[in-house]
This record gives sequence, C-alpha cells and structure tokens, in this order.
Amino acid sequence: MFENLSERLSGVFDRLTKQGALSEDDVRTAMREVRVALLEADVSLPVARNFIKSVEKKATGAAVTKSVTPGQQVIKIVHDELIETLRGEGDPGALKIDNPPAPILMVGLQGSGKTTTTAKLAKRLKEREGKKVLMASLDTNRPAAMEQLAILGVQIGVDTLPIVKGETAQQIAKRAKTQASLGGYDVYMLDTAGRLHIDAELIQQAQEVRDIATPRETLLVVDGLTGQDAVNVAKEFDDKIGVTGVCLTRMDGDGRGGAALSMRAITGKPIRFVGLGEKMDALETFEPERIAGRILGMGDIVALVEKAQETLEAEQAERMMKRFQKGMFNMNDLKGQLEQMLKMGGMEGMMSMMPGMKKMAKQVEDAGFDDKVIKRQIALINSMTKRERANPGLLQASRKKRIAAGAGQDVAELNKLLKMHRQMSDAMKKLGKMGKKGMMRGGLGALFGKGGGMPGMPGGPGAGGMDQAALEQAAKQLGAPGSGNMPGLGGAPLPPGLSGFGKKK
Repeated sequence: MFENLSERLSGVFDRLTKQGALSEDDVRTAMREVRVALLEADVSLPVARNFIKSVEKKATGAAVTKSVTPGQQVIKIVHDELIETLRGEGDPGALKIDNPPAPILMVGLQGSGKTTTTAKLAKRLKEREGKKVLMASLDTNRPAAMEQLAILGVQIGVDTLPIVKGETAQQIAKRAKTQASLGGYDVYMLDTAGRLHIDAELIQQAQEVRDIATPRETLLVVDGLTGQDAVNVAKEFDDKIGVTGVCLTRMDGDGRGGAALSMRAITGKPIRFVGLGEKMDALETFEPERIAGRILGMGDIVALVEKAQETLEAEQAERMMKRFQKGMFNMNDLKGQLEQMLKMGGMEGMMSMMPGMKKMAKQVEDAGFDDKVIKRQIALINSMTKRERANPGLLQASRKKRIAAGAGQDVAELNKLLKMHRQMSDAMKKLGKMGKKGMMRGGLGALFGKGGGMPGMPGGPGAGGMDQAALEQAAKQLGAPGSGNMPGLGGAPLPPGLSGFGKKK
C-alpha cells in the first residue's frame, strides 16, 4: 500500500544522508520533494502542508544542521512527525468491551467489506481475548447478506443470530440484544446495511439501530483504495451517527495509502484496524509507530514476531530449538522452515518487515527468487522417502534422478537444495557448539555463513550488498543477550521484550 511513498521518501533521505553537512536550503529542497511525494500518495493538501511546516520548523534549527549526523536527525524528525499525524491526540486504547454484553455497531457503505471485517474482528476477539461473540446481520436489502455472515460464522467458529425472514433491521437488533443477554455473550456485533452512497434512509436506519443497541463502539468500515473519498465518508458518518473508530480495508492493495495518513488528522477519529487480505486472520491493529517505520523502510520486526507466534505452536518451537541446539537439522526440519516462511507471507513479506532489508528485497525479486522457488523446494522434499528425509546422506545418483522426476524438476535443482541444506546444517552445528549464549550472540551471522550470504539465495556471499558488519548490526537489532530466539527463522533471535515466546506455558 505505501510502497511508492516509501520508495520516494527513501530516495530523498538517501541524498540527505550522503551529504556531510546540511544547510537550511538543503533541508527545504528535501521537504519540497517530501511534500510532492505525500500529495502523489493522495494525502490531503491541508495535512501535507501542516506536516511539512512542522518538520521544516524542527529540521532547520542549528541543533540539526550542525549535528554530527544531520541527515539521520532529519529522518528521525520526519519519523516522529509521521507518528504524530497517524496517531493524533491521545491514545484510543483498547476496544471498550469490558461490560458484557458489549454491543459493537459496524457501519459503512456497500462493498467496503463490512461483513468480512465483522467476521475477522469476531475471530480476533474470540482467539486473542477469549471473548464469547455473537454476530448478527441487519442487512435486509442485499441478497444473501445474512447467509454470508452465517457461513463466515461457521468457518471461524463464532455464533450468528438465527435468520428470521421478514424482520426489519430494528427488530433484528432487539432480538440480538436479548439473545446476547440470555446466552451469556461478552460481545455482540451488529453488521448494518450499506448503500452505494450516503442517503437519508441509510442514516435513519443506522440511527434507530444505534438508539436500540446503545453501542460501546461504533466502527466505520471504509475502503482504503477510495483515497480521499474515504475521509469524506468518515466525516459524514461521524456527523450523522457518531463514530468511535475506523477500519480501513484493502490495505494490501496497490492504492496510494493517502486515506490512512489523512484520516486521523481530518476526522479526529482513530484508525483501529486495517484489513490486509481476504483471509479471516488478515486483520491487524493499526499501530502508528510500526506503520511509520514501514513507510520509511525501517521494517516492522514486531509484526514479524507476531506472525511467527501465530503460525507456530509453542511446543513445536520448543522441539525445534532442542534439535537445533544439538546440531540436528534434516530435510524434515528444512521443509518446516520453508513452510513457516510461506505462512509468514513468503520471502517478500518477511523482508519488507525486517530493518534495512527493503532494498535487498527488490534485488532478490529481480534475481528471480520468489515464493515459487520455495514451493518447488518443498515439492522436492515431498518426493523423498521418510528415510531419505531423515538422512540426506543416502542420496546417490539413482535416488536423485527418481526424486527430481517425482517433483517434475531437474537433478540440478535437487543439488542446489542439498547444498543449501548442508550450509544450514553446518550453521546449526556451529550454533549448537556455541551453546545458548552463543546462539543469542551470533544467531544471524552464523546462520548466513562466513560471507554473510543466505544459503539458496541469489547474490552469493553478502547477497544484496550486505556486508558482515551490516549483518552483525541486524543481529543486534533483532536480539540482545538474554532474549529468546525466533522460531521459524532458522534461529534468528527475538527482539528485546519478546523473550517469552517459544516456552511452554
């Protein structure tokens, strides 16, 4: 979503950081380019103006232009200002659903993704916060809208209000309120009807439902691809109904992301959640610090760790760690690592969240290393027998021909996979000999080998131009002594403050 903006800003800041000293004119020239980048990203003009004015004021002071690293100082100011723009005044805190049964009203235009977002949020509340949730569809206009929510409810294991034909939205809201009280539900979610545009009938119906349910939270769902129009829709709904938060959908699309940057500044309402795909778990909380980090190419290591936690069970992580500490690493382990990478968004998804890896991701893509390569490697491992997976040393010429033919690939591809396995196995043995403290200190460097290149990736040693010093710096960013290790990333350590992951509860 923010890819184009991120590329433009990184170009501006690269030029700034290469200059030893900065004059006020240099800063103003850079800020002009930043303003153009923001406007091209569909950020509203008043927000872009205020943003640049605030940054210029802070960045043209003597403390910045005469500092040792003026370019880095300017980047930090822009980063802090981005966070301020995205967050607005005051932290909205968690959803106000502490007094059961707490009603949540979902409103928005037709086609913005209300029903899907309702189900995603219900799944999140059920799995992450242990809430008992009831969903009810109040959309009596759109064909099969109620059935859609019922099917999604079955998929995610959340109860939906039984469908009674001929009821009005107001009657359904009353029935949902009664059912939630009698059924002992913590939260009940009301998915209201949408229209192609805001009209008097839509607003009146939403107001009547609001008066019946008296919701603790009224979440407006808007399509992130509609740009500035999303901000206008939010203002209109807030004026007529009263909105407590916004959910932006389709933030994984190729839109320019200006709505996200303008929403809080113009409406004053916090962005609560962002939808990042069609799957039921593709919903993230909107964290200004992390979004600002992604926009400026600083990565989002916390989101990467959260994905690792979601896709890997604690017991499985414990088992893997014990094997790696003993220096044991066979084809089953390699297959597990490759599958874990795919679950976490593939090579591109992971590298976009790792600090300093954004530019390297482009080089990897240009070299033709994508998720299809990982899938082909998994196919080769699946073509082996159980015995061959457990002991890759058995693989001689005739076996290699059979395995490659079974996966529909050349023997050369299998040889590359075996070489990658040997390199990773050697790295695991080194880490095992270092012991737990050594694993924490040398995690990334040892894993990537002497040259710092990732096995199996294009570019050989130091792929993407990363030298050993850069890798050691990345290792320091990823973990400090005393932290745990991130499972599913070949032993790369966890960032500080997340050391408890991977241990049995």
